[in-house]
Amino acid sequence: MLAEIAGMSLWFMSAAILPDMVAETAISEFRQAALSSAVQAGFVVGAVASAVSGLPDRMDPRRLFALCAIAAALANASLLVVTPGGNLAILARFVTGALLAGVYPVGLKIAVGWGQKDRGFLVGALVGALTFGSAAPHLLALAGGADWRWSVSIASLASVAGAFLCLAAALGPFHAAAGRFDIRTIGAAWTNRKVRLAYAGYLGHMWELYAMWAWIGLAATVSFAMSMPEAEAIALGRLLAFGAIAAGGVACVVGGLFADRFGKENIAIVALVVSGCGAVASAITFGGPAWLTILCVLIWGAAILPDSAQFSALVADHSPPDQTGSLMTFQTALGFALTFATVQLTPVLALAIGWQAVFIIMALGPAFGIAAMLRLKQLTR
Repeated sequence: MLAEIAGMSLWFMSAAILPDMVAETAISEFRQAALSSAVQAGFVVGAVASAVSGLPDRMDPRRLFALCAIAAALANASLLVVTPGGNLAILARFVTGALLAGVYPVGLKIAVGWGQKDRGFLVGALVGALTFGSAAPHLLALAGGADWRWSVSIASLASVAGAFLCLAAALGPFHAAAGRFDIRTIGAAWTNRKVRLAYAGYLGHMWELYAMWAWIGLAATVSFAMSMPEAEAIALGRLLAFGAIAAGGVACVVGGLFADRFGKENIAIVALVVSGCGAVASAITFGGPAWLTILCVLIWGAAILPDSAQFSALVADHSPPDQTGSLMTFQTALGFALTFATVQLTPVLALAIGWQAVFIIMALGPAFGIAAMLRLKQLTR
């Protein structure tokens, strides 16, 4: 879990330090968005390559995790020497995302090897760790102040440390490796109806997740700036972004504790309902009293994640053990392909129609996910 936290601390680094980079160097709005969406695009490419090659099921996942975490740390560290917001910086973020495809899904593969009856909890804990790692850049940016290079350096060092932690881990008794590559494994994402519905729920969840995570700090800053000085609004926006993402990590672990008892689909549905309502409530309170906006965003952040772990656990439940790594990796590839568009378009839409309308649009994803989970429940009765 510590290895996952450390490795995923690279994900939102550019979004967290963006205000300080913009203060130092003029960066167009398109390039500002590209610094975040490039990570999503890179992850998709890396995840598809990993799933199609079957690496998560054919190679020792600990070694794959460690190699990718170290290489991602080096790619992230290159931000220290390239022009902020330049082509090389965007390329570095793309490469970082591609390499993180060997960290997050591979971590899932390791986690599901440790149990079957408590798989909801195991995956929930792993996704919770991922969430704390994703929230870390906002905390590092807050601690580093205007020195964004310090934040980049610490995150890179943490990822290297995570690589060695993973190498020291053991594989569980339910770990299964594939003897050879079989392209038909990926076909199960469509031919296996239960897996297909788990994928559909995951896509509804991903519609809002990374757009919210990537831009909630900026959106909150805009909201707070309507009633307080800009410097205070930026600091509070960063703190709220960390709190909202971290709240999801805590809720993910708690949701995992109940998922194996009350049903993974049920936990996913509850999370989707509260998340969608949280998005709408955050839109209604936008620009209003800061404490009310903070409350709504924290509830949204807490509810936005617990379903993610259960979608992955459902794929594992309905897949052959020697195919879970590839199918979960392909699941994340499809989800992050969607987030490439949502992360890139979110700030553009916010300029055109405002953050309140964007939050309402985000709530459409949970509605789609609820429909998929209700159908899956019917099939598993």
